[in-house]
Amino acid sequence: MGLQEIKLKDAISMRDHEKKSFVKAINELGKNIEIMKLEQTKLSRDAHECANLIPDMDKMLSAIQTQVTKFEDLKQKYNEEVAKRKKLYNQVEEAKGNIRVFCRCRPLDKHEVSAGHTMVVDFSASKDGDLGIVTGSSTKKLYRFDRIYTPNDGQVDVFADASPMVISVLDGYNVCIFAYGQTGTGKTFTMEGTEKNRGVNYRTLEALFDTVEERKDTFSFNISICVLEVYNEQIRDLLATSRTTKKLEVRQASEGAHHVPGIVEAKVESIREVWNALQAGSNARAVGSNNVNEHSSRSHCMICITVKSKNLLNGECTKSKLWLVDLAGSEKLAKTNVQGDRLKEAQNINRSLSALGDVISALASKSTHIPYRNSKLTHLLQDSLGGDSKTVMYVQISPSEHDMSETLSSLNFATRVRGVELGPAKKQIDYSELQKLKSSLDKAKQDLRLKDEAIKKLEENYQSLEIKIKCKDQMHKNQQDQVDDVTGQLELKTQLCKQLEKQTSQLSDEVKEKQDMCSTLQKRVIELENKLKERTQMFEHKLSISEEKIKKLEYILERQDGQVDSQMLNQKIKEFEEKPLQQVEQLDFSAQTQSFSSERSQIAPSERKTWSTQTPVGVMTHNRRILKSSNRLPSHGSALVRGTESLRELRRKHDAHNRGGVENTFIPPSVISDPSVDEKRPGARRVDPSKAFARLTRSGKSFAVTRNKINIEQAQRVKERDVNTRVWSR
Repeated sequence: MGLQEIKLKDAISMRDHEKKSFVKAINELGKNIEIMKLEQTKLSRDAHECANLIPDMDKMLSAIQTQVTKFEDLKQKYNEEVAKRKKLYNQVEEAKGNIRVFCRCRPLDKHEVSAGHTMVVDFSASKDGDLGIVTGSSTKKLYRFDRIYTPNDGQVDVFADASPMVISVLDGYNVCIFAYGQTGTGKTFTMEGTEKNRGVNYRTLEALFDTVEERKDTFSFNISICVLEVYNEQIRDLLATSRTTKKLEVRQASEGAHHVPGIVEAKVESIREVWNALQAGSNARAVGSNNVNEHSSRSHCMICITVKSKNLLNGECTKSKLWLVDLAGSEKLAKTNVQGDRLKEAQNINRSLSALGDVISALASKSTHIPYRNSKLTHLLQDSLGGDSKTVMYVQISPSEHDMSETLSSLNFATRVRGVELGPAKKQIDYSELQKLKSSLDKAKQDLRLKDEAIKKLEENYQSLEIKIKCKDQMHKNQQDQVDDVTGQLELKTQLCKQLEKQTSQLSDEVKEKQDMCSTLQKRVIELENKLKERTQMFEHKLSISEEKIKKLEYILERQDGQVDSQMLNQKIKEFEEKPLQQVEQLDFSAQTQSFSSERSQIAPSERKTWSTQTPVGVMTHNRRILKSSNRLPSHGSALVRGTESLRELRRKHDAHNRGGVENTFIPPSVISDPSVDEKRPGARRVDPSKAFARLTRSGKSFAVTRNKINIEQAQRVKERDVNTRVWSR
């Protein structure tokens, strides 16, 4: 029964586990099928889109190819036209000269007119480029320049001849425009002007931004400006917000250009930003007064405009510089009568202008060594005074006879400058930008190669995805078949589980009935065990009493050994042994039949057949034998055995004495009645132990009564023991 319960529980747990596993597997299969359906629809949609895009892409590629061909043709024609235009323009400029010298004379001021000074400048041949200086009453010295501006010419006329230089800057050439002359001749007015009457600086930058706006479709420009001054042979940054003690020095870059590390370079995108930068630099410039000019500039003011351009058609990059220089006034120390700081300033100004003259002379004589490093001024202008650049010089003079010597000195310097023959100007290609473009081109080629590889991989992936889609469809069909099979198996398992549940419920009911029967039988067994314990205790008590009586009988037999008739005693003993055994067998049989009938009435009808078929006669006989053996007295360690041995010894002695006799048989302990029991029984009388044997031989009636009582008690004990034995044997 317990084994069936365990098997039943195992089957139920296994069934639940299989049911859960089947449900879980079906849910997972359903999820996988849904995911695969979504992937399959997405992949099929992508495949259809790719297939639909292929003809459109072919059309677009053909149209793009046509447009690219047209664009290349137009680009080639445009580049050819631009090259021709630049070539012609440069030829015109070279015919005019790379260094062009313009002379401008200021009018007499109020002080000179009131003082009665006369003009020594003759403008009669100015249209032909000739300027005469009257040195005496009948002598005149002539000078020839590229253009001569009279006092009546305005700022617009002055800038008109310098405007072509703006085109050269945007084309990638270095350009330098500077004003040279005596203090008070109008250099600053020519270069800067006023807010209502702009000078060369403002007009040049305005024309620069106008041209940039015109070329924005084909070129990209990046313009920056820096303003500095050379004061007492020291470079000062006029755009710096705070003064620094660190000296600024001119350095040569790796590509050969010269620059000043640490200088502020402001990026500008409009003329308004340029004007603000120029005003900030002009306000920070060092000025002073002397006998010649109250607001004389005591330093060389230099504006550097850096232009980086990129041709959007062919990718050509250039980096050019435009220098706008307002030189400090040259003057004679004896005439100015300056002292202290003003004397030091004048000496440094004259030294830097002298260095500029040395550079011009070296260039005019085509010397192998040009002393650019003799002054900070010439060192800064090295890129714009050499053969690679275009230069414009404004020589400013005074018409007063009082300034004739300074005027002649300035005109002589200008004549030397005009006599310098420079080679053709070179275009300043931005090699750093070119290097960047090359690296960008290499990177673009690499990216193109990588993209081609990526396209190939995408095509391969597309093909592999198509194969995967087919495989997924096949897998989907297979899994659908598996789901159908699993569903059928699940239905079968469900039916089987229902049957098992019914069987389980039936078996559970049977188990409950068996458990109830077992509980009743266990209660019965407990009751019988309690009775058996009580009977066993009673039997042990009586057995101890019998042992005492046997001892007494042995003692009596030893004393009356000669007087006892051994033959008679043996016969009595045999009878005494046989009769209780017969009675015990009868009682045993009757007790077994009674207990069997009572138990059979309690057992269910379904079990009676089993009991009757499983209880043969041999078992009952075997139970009787067990009862006999259980009713016998123990043979070891008891006084009864010792008494039996003494009786045998007495019998042997008696036989030896009579030379022939009958063997003594075993006398059971129940033969002798317990005196205590007799005393307790009502109507009993006391028996003297010394006369017990004579009474036993003499009176057979009282012995029979006692024996019958003992046999009845023994039969009851045998019956109880037989019941216990039968219960435990089941």
